[in-house]
Amino acid sequence: MTPRRVLTIAGSDSGGGAGIQADLKTMLALGVHGMTVVAAVTAQNSVGVQGYWELPTEAVRAQLDSVLGDIGVDAVKTGMLASRVLVETVAEVLAGVSVPVVVDPVGVSKHGDSLLAADAVDAVRHLLLPVATVVTPNLYEVEQLTGVVVRDASGLREAAEAVHALGPRWVLVKGGHLEGDATDLLYDGTSEWTFAAPRHDNRHTHGTGCTLASAIASYLALGLDMPAAVRAAKEYVTGAIAAGFALGAGIGPVDHGWLWRDRP
Repeated sequence: MTPRRVLTIAGSDSGGGAGIQADLKTMLALGVHGMTVVAAVTAQNSVGVQGYWELPTEAVRAQLDSVLGDIGVDAVKTGMLASRVLVETVAEVLAGVSVPVVVDPVGVSKHGDSLLAADAVDAVRHLLLPVATVVTPNLYEVEQLTGVVVRDASGLREAAEAVHALGPRWVLVKGGHLEGDATDLLYDGTSEWTFAAPRHDNRHTHGTGCTLASAIASYLALGLDMPAAVRAAKEYVTGAIAAGFALGAGIGPVDHGWLWRDRP
């Protein structure tokens, strides 16, 4: 039987820990067929991002047309889109799809390197978020999009409300940068759900945001409702963080294959 189909529209991570590489590993681990639209290429390793180059608009649109026009999709995930024109292009196409769209509004890398042009933030805010089924900002991205600064878990609801006002159906605010347990808040405009996980003593967390968003998209494609998809994705990424490993001289990646093996 043909597996569920999930499309990621994102940037390539040459180090293999985040971006499209993390998306495809997550999708494989969760039993869906991953497909890609490469929006940008990064030179990236465990210590940082040395550079990135966006693809021409016509190349991104052609990839979208190829996948959507022939294979079809059961869910879509967006990640690094780099520039205003690419955000505009992707938002225009996704406005015409009828499957869940998971938007990871990537603005900065794990190492603090910018991955989104300054003039693209407004396009994410006003064009991409309104077509999102769920958006998954971290606290830096919440501030970038809304100006709301979250200092502790009590501020997660205010952050979710501010992002929700920009148009997505659901918002998942990730609280991983706060102290204590890693607590995320899901909000649909009326109700909220919280998902907490113990913080692991492991600095090798490269790719967590990409992995979580791809896992949510995969579980939505498999038919789970939003709270169940987020809960399952949170469990998957928590296990991947616990099994994260050293690679290179800096921050290593999470282990996308932890479900398949016991690490020593």
